[in-house]
Amino acid sequence: MNKFQELINSDKPVLVDFFAEWCGPCKMMAPILKEVKNKMGDAVTIVKVDVDKNPDAARQFNIQGVPTLMVFQKGEVKWRQSGVVQARQIEHVLSSV
Repeated sequence: MNKFQELINSDKPVLVDFFAEWCGPCKMMAPILKEVKNKMGDAVTIVKVDVDKNPDAARQFNIQGVPTLMVFQKGEVKWRQSGVVQARQIEHVLSSV
């Protein structure tokens, strides 16, 4: 099993940010994700996946646009949203999975 599969099979929620270096809105997500991590600490794992460097992962999860955020828990997709998402909304989603 690869590292990514192992990670998303975790009991605690894993927020995956599918992004690209050239994507303006993706750059806007960095401080938002930092804010979420600061607030939620070890209750959540946050992972960034560059779709250009990891095309297989992008294909596997049918990523059409970036940024796309997905929350996994125990290998299941609990939530998915494309575009810039505010910290408050992400925290709400992570608290309710």
